[in-house]
Amino acid sequence: MATSDDVRRVGLSLPRTYEAHIRGQWKLKVRQLVYVAFSRDEATMGFGFPREQRDGLIESDPETFFLPAASDLRYQWVCARLDRLSEPEMRELVTDAWRMCVPRMLHELPELPEPVARAWDLVEQQEWGELRPLLHPYVRFRDGEHDVRGRSRLLTHLRDHPTPRPPVTAEVRDGQVYRWERPATR
Repeated sequence: MATSDDVRRVGLSLPRTYEAHIRGQWKLKVRQLVYVAFSRDEATMGFGFPREQRDGLIESDPETFFLPAASDLRYQWVCARLDRLSEPEMRELVTDAWRMCVPRMLHELPELPEPVARAWDLVEQQEWGELRPLLHPYVRFRDGEHDVRGRSRLLTHLRDHPTPRPPVTAEVRDGQVYRWERPATR
């Protein structure tokens, strides 16, 4: 059984996500796009979902999934009762809804080991103080022709260069990002 706090934990761990209180409801957003919205009592959530697939989702489990209000049918949106969703199912639905709002280059971040997505989000926000503890002291960063080793050198490199693209592969050791790689594009 999933709760609104579980949904928040998953959603807020995804890059570029923030929570907003709009007209009495809490919503998870990327820029101006809402990808999850809770009912006022937080027993149900609406989430982004491809319009052409929503009838199939609802038919698969009508006790869990239902259409939004008539005024919202024009959007790519489905609703679900949180107490009927398992944790893995909720995680998949929230992550897929988030993917509908972000550039394709970010889509694989949730599949990388923790805390890589959080580290990339902090790089993008230029939050160097919060990033430091997520980096292993001997971190190796490879982005095309750039090859930097060591946490202090990497932080200096990141401050002096434009935001890198998210990693394609990464390794975590002792709960910290140890390797961050993006091969050179040809």
